[in-house]
Amino acid sequence: MSPRKTIGGGRRRAVTDDRRPRRRGQGELEALVLSALRGADGPATAGWVQERLGGDLAYTTVITILTRLLEKGAVSRERAGRSFAWTPASDQAGLAARKMRKVLDAESDREAVLASFVTGLDPDDERLLRALLGHARAAEDG
Repeated sequence: MSPRKTIGGGRRRAVTDDRRPRRRGQGELEALVLSALRGADGPATAGWVQERLGGDLAYTTVITILTRLLEKGAVSRERAGRSFAWTPASDQAGLAARKMRKVLDAESDREAVLASFVTGLDPDDERLLRALLGHARAAEDG
């Protein structure tokens, strides 16, 4: 049995989910675009990115995603004729770290946020974090 939706004046009409492609979330699209850019031999145009993603995204959608990524510092761009060529500014780990800093910066009680984060780590991640902090400290002292 197909799902039904109420439309207009209470009439019910069968609407099948296979008529429209599944909507992807903004984060998913951003990850796809970044992945395509990382696969490029150098700076890539929005048209090139659109092609690599199979062409199911509109060119304007690709431009919108690239512009959002630029605002987040995840990509950079340079003029290429009348268009732009885009380059990823960081890898996936760098982008995740940027998101974590943004969340931390938005909170007024940084100590409470960091304490909650650290106490929620599993033992292996805690050891890794301690080792990374030790390396950072040693680099500052050295």
